[in-house]
Amino acid sequence: MLPLLTIHNLRIDFATEAGKHTALNGISFQVNRGEIVGLAGESGSGKSVSSLAILQLLASPPARYISGEILFSPDGLRQFNMVGLDRQRLQSIRGRHIAMIFQEPMSSLNPVFTCGDQVMEAIRLHEKISREQARRKTIELLTKVKLPDPALIFNRYPHQLSGGQKQRVMIAMAISSNPSLLICDEPTTALDVTVQKSVLELLAELQSQTGMGVIFITHDLGVIAEISHRTIILYKGKIVEEGPTADILSHPAHPYTKGLLACRPALYARGERLPTASEFLEKGGNTTDKNYSLPLTNERKNDLPEKTPAATDETTRTSIPTGLTDSLTDETREIKERASAATGDPRPVLLKVENLQVWFPAKKSFTGKPLHFVKAVDNISFEVYAGETLGLVGESGCGKTTLGRALLRLIEPTGGRILYRGRDLAGYSGAALKKFRKNIQIIFQDPYSSLNPAITIGQAIEEPMKIHRLYATAKERKEKTIALLEKVNLQADHYRRYPHEFSGGQRQRIVIARALAPQPDFIVCDESVSALDVSIQAQVLNLLNDLKKELGFTSIFISHDLSVVRYTSDRIMVMNQGKIEEIGEAEHIYRHPQKAYSRKLLEAIPGIRPGTALE
Repeated sequence: MLPLLTIHNLRIDFATEAGKHTALNGISFQVNRGEIVGLAGESGSGKSVSSLAILQLLASPPARYISGEILFSPDGLRQFNMVGLDRQRLQSIRGRHIAMIFQEPMSSLNPVFTCGDQVMEAIRLHEKISREQARRKTIELLTKVKLPDPALIFNRYPHQLSGGQKQRVMIAMAISSNPSLLICDEPTTALDVTVQKSVLELLAELQSQTGMGVIFITHDLGVIAEISHRTIILYKGKIVEEGPTADILSHPAHPYTKGLLACRPALYARGERLPTASEFLEKGGNTTDKNYSLPLTNERKNDLPEKTPAATDETTRTSIPTGLTDSLTDETREIKERASAATGDPRPVLLKVENLQVWFPAKKSFTGKPLHFVKAVDNISFEVYAGETLGLVGESGCGKTTLGRALLRLIEPTGGRILYRGRDLAGYSGAALKKFRKNIQIIFQDPYSSLNPAITIGQAIEEPMKIHRLYATAKERKEKTIALLEKVNLQADHYRRYPHEFSGGQRQRIVIARALAPQPDFIVCDESVSALDVSIQAQVLNLLNDLKKELGFTSIFISHDLSVVRYTSDRIMVMNQGKIEEIGEAEHIYRHPQKAYSRKLLEAIPGIRPGTALE
């Protein structure tokens, strides 16, 4: 029987203003029926180009298929070369035999149609059935992907669903015609760890039930460890390593693979400098004597990993990699000794929150009177000491971002007090509030949407200096802007470039520079590394650590990933449904969480399992 998919010597070039760019440079691999193949690498490695090429979704120009074949065999008896296939035949294969789940479900779903209508459209495109039959099948599919109340979800629009629910709708649409091959292009990157875990479990279950082949694209080798049978590592359009997932992750051979494994913050003590994939390539993978392998949870070679048992106090304690931080750094130990809520911390309290409430009306009467509220932040109190980083962790919807924005008065609190240096922020308005905002800045999750595409990054960084009347002349502001660019490891000649001319990691550095421009005392980092590749994430975390040591600012670091928060923070505050679950010293919360919710967050981190300690 023929393999499901065979890619042979595929090369694709793109025409750019700077000249020819080779996106894929002669790659070859196979996907068999009933297996999940992980395709891993950083942004720009060629992962998504490979998936788009399979479905012939690359526009030509600028893309040019220079050489190679993409042979697809839906029945194992005959093959179609997808390259050069006529439009009618392509249409009969797309969706019916090869389906795709894209990274961002919100941009993939049509906002003006209900979710049910969109799944029905995919069904009726390939099956000659009535609308009522398609409706029944859609309800069955929404049930199959484990959406709550499928009949209700059927009539909802995409904006009315959470990120995880939208992704499940996309999965239902993709499997509606029982495809032979499912391509998953970073389907969990923007999701929090618990939703990510549930989506991975769902995909593995569906693959097992249907026997379809799956290509799972990701930059996170922890996710690869959860789901794939075989793994292919791509770097700059070339395959640098390929084999059974257990072998690749337990005994990585190529420096680039070692670098991807080594970038994970879970391996390091708080504040310890993170290596990057580029450093491993420069030094041939021999940067330190650490073992960067990622052993799997069982002896399987080609089987799916076992699912993690329900967390208990005992299993949770063994779930933490015990070799990572047995001895705390001097700085962490000093903080632990000094920080005690019972006896009082000798450091001054910079920010104090008392009984803070942020409620949003969810239902109103005919006259407009609120009848029901969503309690995004529900009567919480805490303190942030000068010079510390407080980590704020929880699932999407727990109130993290709402709290962060309320601290800057970007969202008005419903009740409670926010005291900054002893002054109640409720007393600020108009010009006084504008002046106060110099002290507290925010780094947003998506740097591209937070930058104005019509102005250069130099103008974007100078803008807060102008607003707060810093420096006397335009020349001084430009000099300070260039100094900030160089401080965040960008170049002076980037001053006149526009946001679209930078990579995601570079744009994140730009918004960090902009946040530093008014010389704040306090910075809120709102999921500022969540969507970045692991190596770029390592660079940004190193940068934030360096800047904090140099400038001494206080910060709240918001994330859904407890391992990242543990690495960056002195203390951790866990939020759930608008309330504080627990708060304490970072290492203690990470290694010995007291609450079941905190244990659930920890268990959901890809790659952290009993017996996987990396020492």
